[in-house]
Formats: sequence, structure tokens, C-alpha cells
Amino acid sequence: MNATGVPETDAARLRERLARALAGSGVPGGWREAVRAVPRHRFVPGFYLPTDGLDGQGLTVWEPVTAEIDYGRWLAAAYSDTTLITQFDGDEPDWKRPAVRHGGAPTSSSTLPSLVVRMWADADVREGHTVLEIGTGTGYSTALLRERIGSASVTSVEVDGRRLEQAASALYECGYTPTLAVADGLYGYWPEAHFDRVVAACSFRAVPPALLAQTRPGGKILLTLSGWLYGYARVLLTVAGDGTAQGRLLGGTVSFMSARTHTAPAFGNPAHWAADLPQRARAALHGPEWITAATEEAFHLRFLAQCAVPGAQLATVGDEVHLIDAVTGSAAALTPHDGGWKVREGGSVRLWELIENVLSAYDAANRPGPETFTLHIGDSGQQLRHPQLPELSLPRP
Repeated sequence: MNATGVPETDAARLRERLARALAGSGVPGGWREAVRAVPRHRFVPGFYLPTDGLDGQGLTVWEPVTAEIDYGRWLAAAYSDTTLITQFDGDEPDWKRPAVRHGGAPTSSSTLPSLVVRMWADADVREGHTVLEIGTGTGYSTALLRERIGSASVTSVEVDGRRLEQAASALYECGYTPTLAVADGLYGYWPEAHFDRVVAACSFRAVPPALLAQTRPGGKILLTLSGWLYGYARVLLTVAGDGTAQGRLLGGTVSFMSARTHTAPAFGNPAHWAADLPQRARAALHGPEWITAATEEAFHLRFLAQCAVPGAQLATVGDEVHLIDAVTGSAAALTPHDGGWKVREGGSVRLWELIENVLSAYDAANRPGPETFTLHIGDSGQQLRHPQLPELSLPRP
């Protein structure tokens, strides 16, 4: 980049380059025009980028990046198709005096532009629609939406008041005036209901009933479903007049931060759980690599597995893999043995046995992809269905 040191001048060239790159990934023209128009750098005065190595405790080292620290790196990253982490553990940084971070859980970010516009496009957002966005974050995605359909139709809510204050300043300074509110997206935003489209930039364990109630008949909800095994699936639902909804899972490996009220509970020391397991082990029908491998299939299977054991979490201790369910008090430990795995299970729920049942049915059905599954929501709950697999239920919302 031939930088002039003037952000508005340099950014215009970088936005054009980013829009051209998005054209190659199939982003529709109208959304590319929005990318050309919205100055992303105004929404990310600072963010963190990971260094190449880990610290002495094995934690990722995150370097703060601002215009004052490194103008060229800051602006180039702002116009890259990359997610930029802006907050860890709910702690709002002081970007005038930022510090290096060691580890931590990201709690706010500016999502990569290609995913933002893909979400809006997948939700079939059009001019004239009233839209609820859950998770304002930095405000960049809100600005893209406003650029496409106008501010009067857009409501965006954010649970973190400090985040929303900064997003509001950036939006209003850029001339965008959507309706903004500090609110928990789990409950939507009744004052502006009803909506033609609801799109969430965070993930939920199940579809919140308030979002169904606030969507017009025939309207659509696009959100990411997640769980405590960190399995994810995107679903596009159409809401019926009687409050029921149905829709298909979408392909890809998209993940979003969990809604803060849906994050996994702490479970303590895995060794304490393993100590209470019976000593007798059985041969496992399937090994944990089915859901732990770094593959698109394993990404999909983690979501199916957590539907079977919604309270379970994974922990790796040495060469053992542990499943721990802080809700039911159940646990399982898988240990490598003679090229396979042995499993010990205890508690009221046989965690690995339930996952094995899902894996066996999936394998027998010729390993169907996410696009072959549908989610049905009605009086009996939220069920994931496939013509060749047993029905799976999402946890109570």
C-alpha cells in the first residue's frame, strides 16, 4: 500500500480493492457497493492481532494495533477480509494506552466483511424490510445494512453498553442513524417489533422464543446455533402465522461468539470428575477424532453430537479425552488403547454412548451434510430432522 498518512484517502483505495476481492467470492453487487461506501476504519480505532508464537504458559499473545502504533498495519488490517478482535473477557480496552494481551476469551469483534454481507444476503434482506440486528458490536455490519436499505428500517441491539456507545458514535459520525438500544438479544426488542428479518451476529443454544414472536408471519430469522461442545450450525427459518417456524441448515463452517447468557458453565478440574468414574472400561465404537478433527465434517458432527448431549463439554488431559456434564453430573473418559479407544462412563447420562448412537446413524445414512437437515419449531419444542436419522432436540431455549 502506498500510504499517504491520510486515512480517508488511503482507505478509499483499500475499500475498492476489498470490494473487488469480494466479487471473486460471489458477493452480490449491491452488497459490494455497500463495502465500497462504508469506512470500516472508522469503526475499528483499535483491535488485536495474534503474534506467531505462544507465551511461556502456552497462551496466544495478542498485540494491540492502532493508527498511532502502526498506521500502515492498522489500515491494511481494517480493509482485509479478516475478523478483528476488539475486546476480551468483557474488558473494554483503553485504545490510547493499549496493552498486550495473553490469552483470554474474545467477547467482541468486527466480523470479516465477506461473512457480514453473506449473512445479510442469505437472510434475503431487501429494501423496505424492517430488520432487527442482534449484536451491534463495532457497528460496521449495521453501517453496511443501512447503506443497503436505509436507516429508518434498521434496529440494532447490543448487550454491552460501552460497546454500543462507541458503535453509536462511529455510526452517527458517518451519517448513519439506525435505532440502537442496549438490550439482551435473547429477548429481541419489543418496542420496534414486528420485523421482516431478524439476523444475529452471536450464537444461541436454541432459537429464542422472543425472536419468533417478534417476526412477522412469512418473515425470516437467520442465526447461528451453538453449544458447549463448540459445534455450530447456521439456520434460516421462516416464521408461520401460528408462531411455528421451519427452515434448513446452511452449509459452511461459520462460528460466532455465544450470547453471553448462553456461554458454557465452568466445570472445575477434569481429574476430579474422572476420579469418580468406574474403573471398568469398554471398547468405544467410535473414537473422539470424529468430533475433534480439524475438518468440515467434524465441525458438522460436533453440532449433531451436542444435540444428543446438550450439557456436555470436552476437555483434553494428556492423551485422554473427557466429557463433563455439569448439568447432570455425568462424565466420560476416553483413553487410547491398542489402536482404538476405551471409554469409562458414569452418572445418569451415558454421554459417549449417546454420541456413538448419533455417529453410527450418521455413518449408516452415508454421512449427510448440514444442508440436508431441517429445524422444526412448534409446541413440542425444537427438533432437528433428517429423513434417514433419528430426530434430535435442541435444549430448551
